[in-house]
Amino acid sequence: MPVIRRLPETLVNRIAAGEVVERPASALKELVENAIDAGARNISVRLSDGGLDGIEVTDDGCGMDPDEIALALERHATSKLPDDHIELVATLGFRGEALPSIASVARLTIESRPRDAGEGWRRTVDNGAVVDEGPAALPPGTRIRMEQLFARIPARRKFLRSGRSEYAACLDVVRRLAMARPEIGFVVDHDGRRVLAVQPGETLSARVARIVARELADDGVAIELERGPARLTGVAGLPTFNRGVADHQYLFVNGRPVKDRLLVGAVRGAYSDMLARDRHAVLALFLDIPPDEVDVNVHPAKTEVRFRDPAFVRGFIVSGLRHALEGAGQRSAQAPASSAMGNWQAEPIARAPEPASSLGSLFAREYASSGVREASRTWRGYEQAILAPEARAEVAEITAEPAAAFPLGVARGQVAQTYIVAEAEDGLVIVDQHAAHERLVLERLKAAGAQEAVAAAQALLIPEVVELDEPDCDRLENAAGSLAQFGLVLERFGPGAVLVRSVPSALSKGDVQALVRDLADDLAQNGDALLLGERLDHVLATMACHGSVRAGRTLSVAEMNALLREMERTPRSGQCNHGRPTWIKLAHGDIEKLFGRK
Repeated sequence: MPVIRRLPETLVNRIAAGEVVERPASALKELVENAIDAGARNISVRLSDGGLDGIEVTDDGCGMDPDEIALALERHATSKLPDDHIELVATLGFRGEALPSIASVARLTIESRPRDAGEGWRRTVDNGAVVDEGPAALPPGTRIRMEQLFARIPARRKFLRSGRSEYAACLDVVRRLAMARPEIGFVVDHDGRRVLAVQPGETLSARVARIVARELADDGVAIELERGPARLTGVAGLPTFNRGVADHQYLFVNGRPVKDRLLVGAVRGAYSDMLARDRHAVLALFLDIPPDEVDVNVHPAKTEVRFRDPAFVRGFIVSGLRHALEGAGQRSAQAPASSAMGNWQAEPIARAPEPASSLGSLFAREYASSGVREASRTWRGYEQAILAPEARAEVAEITAEPAAAFPLGVARGQVAQTYIVAEAEDGLVIVDQHAAHERLVLERLKAAGAQEAVAAAQALLIPEVVELDEPDCDRLENAAGSLAQFGLVLERFGPGAVLVRSVPSALSKGDVQALVRDLADDLAQNGDALLLGERLDHVLATMACHGSVRAGRTLSVAEMNALLREMERTPRSGQCNHGRPTWIKLAHGDIEKLFGRK
C-alpha cells in the first residue's frame, strides 16, 4: 500500500520553484517586482549570458534589516498583504514564495540596507542552505544576486535555452515592467553592454514610445477612457502601423503585465475591419479596475487573470480603441520606399463637412438607403454622383481652386489606371483609388445603417439542430436574447442541443453548424456573443471591397477630385479595410532630394 508522508522542506521548495522559476526570466520578473513593491525610484539589472550565469538586481527602495532578510527567505512570508483580504491585493508580488523558491535552486545573495540604518546586511543561501551572512557596504536599498541557476538540478538545467534566447526573454520582462511604471527609472546591462536605459518621471506615452517603437509618437493615438470605476489608458498604433506577429501588443491590468486571451480577443475585435488577418496591431493598453473585479491569483506566475464581468471588460476595450482610432481622422503611417522619403507622412486636418447643396449631399442621398438588397445601388451611387451634371460643375470649380485649398490637393492625373496623382500645397499626393474608395464605401454603409440590415433575420425553411455539450447549450440559451438582436434566433432543444430557427441574412448561405459552435466557444471564453457582431463587420468589409472602384478603371479629373474630397470628409480614410495605406505624400523637400537639389 502506498504510504502518505510529509515532504521534506527542501523538496517542497523545489516543487514551488518549478511553478515560479521556470527560467532566468521568471526569476528576474520576481526580483524586479519586489524592487517595485519596495518603493524603488531606480532599478538596475545586470545579466550574464542571458541570466544563465547570473542576474543582479539593485534598487533604492526601502531596504530590509537582518531579521527581515531572514524572514523574507522563508516560504509564505510577505510584507505585501497587511491583512487577510487577498482579493484586494494591490502589489505585484504577494505569495511570499519567490525568494525561497529561487534560493532552493540557485545561489542567492541578498544585501540590503534600510534608509535609516548605518550599514547593510548580507545573507547567502546556496540551494536551500545558508552559507554566509554578515555586514555589507551598500547605499540604502537592496541588491540581490542569483547565480548558478539549476546547477544542482541537471534535469532542469538542460531544458533551458541558449543564452541569446534567455536574454531576449529577460529583456522582454523588464520592458513590460518599465512600461507599466514610467515613474521609475530602469537600466539593463548584458555582459557589460547597456541595452536599456529609461529615466524616471516620464509620461506614459513617452515611455511606451521609447520602449515599444519610437514611431508610435507620430503613428499612434492616445487612449483615455473612463466608465464608472474602470479606466483605460495607453497608446495604440494606427492600423497602417502594424506587424506580422502579435509580440508588440503589451497588456496590463492594474499595473500588472498579463497575457490574457480575453484582452487579446478584444484588441483583435477593435481592429477587425482595419487590419488583414495576418497582421497585428502595435499597442500598449493599461486597464485599471477595482481589485475585487479581477482575480490575479489564478496562476503562480501571476501572468493570467480572471475578470468578474468579462463581457464588460471586452466591450470597454473595444469601444475605447475604436473611439481613439476614429479620432485619428485620415492619419496613416507608411514608410516610403526611397531613403529620401524616410520621414513618416504628416497628416492633413480634416475639412469641415460641405454645405447641403454641395457634392457631399449627393453622396449622402445615394448612401442614405439601408438594406443589403440596395447595397449594389449604394455602391453605384459614387459613379452616379460624380457623373451628375451638378457634380461636374462643382468639381470644375474645385479644380480651378489652388491646391492649397485642400489637404489632399487637386487631382492632376492618373498613373497605371490605379493611382491618382494630386498636387497639394506642400507636396505630391499619390492615392490608391481602390483602397481609398473601399474605405469610403464601408464607412458609408455603416453610417447608413446597413449593419442593422445585414443582421436582419433570415428564417430557415427547416430549423437546424446543432448538438453541443450541455454547458455550451446553457451559455447559448442565456445569450439567446442578445443573439436575436443580430438575427440569430435559437432555442434549447434538449439537454445537449439547440434549435436554430433563423440566421443573419448576410450569413444565411454559410455553415450554420460552424457558426453556432464558434459562438459557443466565444461565449465560453469571453462571456458575451461578440464574435457574431465581428463577423457582420467582416461581411460589410467584404461587400465594400467588391463594390468599390477597381484598380484598372480610368477616372476623369472630376471623378478623381470627387474621391479626394470625400476622403477628406471621411474618418479613418487613411487606410483601407485591410490596414494598407490609401495615400502617401512626397513633400517638396523629398522630391528635391531625389533630384539632388537638396
